[in-house]
Amino acid sequence: MNDQQIEQEIQAKGLTAPRVTPADVEAAIIGETYTVLPNGRSTVCQLTLDNGFTVEGISAAVSIENFNAELGNKIARQNAVNQVWPLLGFRLRDQLDRNERSKPGLPALSEADARADIAGTPRPDNPGLNTNAA
Repeated sequence: MNDQQIEQEIQAKGLTAPRVTPADVEAAIIGETYTVLPNGRSTVCQLTLDNGFTVEGISAAVSIENFNAELGNKIARQNAVNQVWPLLGFRLRDQLDRNERSKPGLPALSEADARADIAGTPRPDNPGLNTNAA
């Protein structure tokens, strides 16, 4: 099942909560390059995302006689695209969290509180919302 078929099934089931879609993934990709490695049977696809971050995918034919540049490009690109999904998922979840925290009555997570969360120490700005309490 490919990404588009999965998206169609999601829509058919009426699942409408925020999610990353195949269109989101493609929109985040602003550049791609392909390189055939010196072994003559491996292809690397590097995708550049809209924030400048890059991901790579690789394809390799076991036998050089089976190497086909067009097919190698497609497989390497799909392997690179598979790495974009979790990155955009993180981006979306982070944005949803920020939106939730910006609602009235909920304090925004300050840099100091975020550092405390990472360090496993009490939050200095919002001590009543400590996630690290024993």
